[in-house]
Amino acid sequence: MQSVVSKDSLPGLAVTIVDTKGVIYKKGFGFANIQAAEPYTLKSIQPIGSVSKMILAVALMKATELGYFTLDTDINEILPFKVINPYQPDHVITIRKLTTHTSGLLDNPITFPNTYKFDLKRRPFSKDLMQLMKSMGYQQKIKDSTLKEFNYNYLSTEGKYYSKDNFVNISDSQKYVYSNIATALIAYIIEIKSGTSYSAFTSEYIFKPLSMNHSSWFTANVKLKDQARLYHNSNLIFPLYDFITYPDGGLKTNASDLSKFLVDMINGLSGRSVLLKQKSFQTMFTPQFSNQDPPKGIKLESRNKGILWNLYTNATIGHDGDDPGVSAYILFNPSNGLGGLFLCNKYLEDKSPLVNILTQTVTEGK
Repeated sequence: MQSVVSKDSLPGLAVTIVDTKGVIYKKGFGFANIQAAEPYTLKSIQPIGSVSKMILAVALMKATELGYFTLDTDINEILPFKVINPYQPDHVITIRKLTTHTSGLLDNPITFPNTYKFDLKRRPFSKDLMQLMKSMGYQQKIKDSTLKEFNYNYLSTEGKYYSKDNFVNISDSQKYVYSNIATALIAYIIEIKSGTSYSAFTSEYIFKPLSMNHSSWFTANVKLKDQARLYHNSNLIFPLYDFITYPDGGLKTNASDLSKFLVDMINGLSGRSVLLKQKSFQTMFTPQFSNQDPPKGIKLESRNKGILWNLYTNATIGHDGDDPGVSAYILFNPSNGLGGLFLCNKYLEDKSPLVNILTQTVTEGK
């Protein structure tokens, strides 16, 4: 790990290895704040990108346990507006299809970057970097503040951001196209049925039971001194930011809290989770695509899909996460009860050196 940190000039990194009882290895590398020489530790808080979707997977299975719906419920039976793919109006969009990225919903590259909300007041950032982000479409043009507002405006034909470009032009019944907006829609559906915000739902059913006391969806709820700086490079620092579609990638947490979540995932298949029933884990980790007839757009040589989780052919289960100034990875091996994760306060174009170290550790047990 130290050699990778040095070779790639990573600002900060935390890594843990866990088993069924808790953390068995932990290490912080580099800095949470380079300029102030503040070390990056297991308590350093940062966004984790799409690893946040694993929280959503558990929230979704909890919602099914509570009887809100099934994975095969048509979303139009729940939503207060209709979602219809204009290229295939008869295509039924189920919750399961949202989880496997086969719903036909698309992250419109004109709209989606504008779901990021940058806080330009709470602490210093690199203005040149923010100008670069604006040139890439991160212009904060969307003023919606809730999942309800955004999903209506994006998916309803009467919405302000509605476009045919919000949908995949599909002629067949299934096509795999990764969609953040599709996964955030799951959280809105949970909000409708639970009568509470997704942030409150995850706090009640996930964070509190696991004592994940330093995890939050919003930067305003996290002490400024605890939040790691996010870097483009050692001289360019991102501002703090949140998302309108926060369930798809907006969790702010640290390696210590996320390790608690990972331990519970490992224990779930043996019926020792404090969050879900054993049957829910079995469902969550069941391959959703058949080898004989996989959807277009995914190659099963390296992975299949569970319910939001990736089921890798090397026998591990996990997911990666990326965002401006963020890289993260979480995985575990259900056969031996070992898992691992890392958080880094820089976007890594190639995470494979770190992923390979974690994968070797949890598969070989050393």
